[in-house]
Amino acid sequence: MTHPIYDVTPNTWDFLKYPMIKPTGFREYDARWRFPEEINLPGMTALGLGLGTQIRRRGITPEIVVANDYRDYSLSIKHALIIGLMQAGIRVRDIGPALSPMAYFAQFHLDAPAVAMVTASHNPNGWTGVKMGFERPLTHGPDEMDELRDIVLSGHGEPATGGSYEFTDGVREAYLDDLVGDFRVSRPLKIVCATGNGTAGAFAPELFERMGVEVVPSHNELDYTFPNYNPNPEDMHMLHDMAATLKASGADLALGFDGDGDRCGVVDDEGEEIFADKVGVIMARDLSKIHPGATFVADVKSTGLFASDPELLANGVKVDYWKTGHSHMKRRVKEIGALAGFEKSGHYFLAEPIGRGYDCGMRVAVEICKLMDRNPDQSMSDLRRALPRTWSTPTMSPYCADSEKYQVLERIVAKLTAKHDAGETLAGRAIKEVVTVNGARVILDNGSWGLVRASSNTPNLVVVCESSDSEEELRAIFEDLDAVIRTEPSVGDYDQRI
Repeated sequence: MTHPIYDVTPNTWDFLKYPMIKPTGFREYDARWRFPEEINLPGMTALGLGLGTQIRRRGITPEIVVANDYRDYSLSIKHALIIGLMQAGIRVRDIGPALSPMAYFAQFHLDAPAVAMVTASHNPNGWTGVKMGFERPLTHGPDEMDELRDIVLSGHGEPATGGSYEFTDGVREAYLDDLVGDFRVSRPLKIVCATGNGTAGAFAPELFERMGVEVVPSHNELDYTFPNYNPNPEDMHMLHDMAATLKASGADLALGFDGDGDRCGVVDDEGEEIFADKVGVIMARDLSKIHPGATFVADVKSTGLFASDPELLANGVKVDYWKTGHSHMKRRVKEIGALAGFEKSGHYFLAEPIGRGYDCGMRVAVEICKLMDRNPDQSMSDLRRALPRTWSTPTMSPYCADSEKYQVLERIVAKLTAKHDAGETLAGRAIKEVVTVNGARVILDNGSWGLVRASSNTPNLVVVCESSDSEEELRAIFEDLDAVIRTEPSVGDYDQRI
């Protein structure tokens, strides 16, 4: 007899006894809920049973690496998940507190096919979730998430024999050894290490020290009340704090990491925040000298420079713009054999021979140190100024409920496509094309653009704009794009805006 799966709590006793899971927590490629309002511990056990069932149905070896971030409630959630996995007959390898990329690394290090990382990533406290996959280095995409959701919400998780538990120590040391190897910087390098009191504070300072880098600590103490800011290197609060610390210390650059360590943000030696897509162009320039003719993937939120930069073109680079989202990007990098993928949110996907194809903020930090070492006469601001000039917004996220955002986006995309078809303008310029691979990227006749898409892991839309001409044009693009968005009354306020 299967227990009922509630998406609301009927009463206190049922909340304690039966699984409660809000269906909207099964997102495009992550599972995320507010805890305990949207999922309870029995619900997490039901999720584990469902994931284990999914693994067995696909004929995958029933073994999984499990880990958790350092939030104070993550351990209990991981234990509830493990119970369900064991009920499904899965051999669980628990590596303890970890970064998401350390869990991905453990799949290779321990030769385990599957992974389940309990983390809310960069979401504020009160959120929880699971990043999972069973085809390394990939994580669940929409098809796998839909299948898992149907198994869990229908109560069709299948108990099986053979489940077991083992705590596996030593993965942290192996992970750091793998990242650094025998590399040591040959030039003096002083770096602000910003972790926002999140999990990366237990890893990043030691990583830099192993490379011979002088570390300027910034909020590296583990404190999951996040007393300074929510660790999110795409958020201007964190970037401004990194810039202030850099200016006060005279550091060469600042690197900041999100709550589960799979993203990296950069501030240069002049205190200029460099959005991750521009850092990606800097890295692609450097890597394409070593690997001419390489293919790179950029997400639709990223700068148009990947396709127009003269140095990348001279090095024979091929660029593929793809859907935003770590699972989408990992899959695309693997599918087309790209050397790397770059996402404006700060996810970098460095494939062989640099990395293993999964997103790892620590790997990015190592590769940026190597880049600086290969360019001993240049500062990070020199590398930034060497790029063609563009003006871009941060990622802006107006509220839109999970239950409505995809329908709202569909109507917005139709309105923007209609503007193009009717020969209308945006910011006074002709619309060259509207790319709809992921939302709508409205490209103007001078290469400037504006994007609107649905967030995959929060109740928001996502808006990004870039001008190849001026700050004034950038603001005009945003205002005209926002005017179309505002035709939808269910779209709320922005978290930040230009």
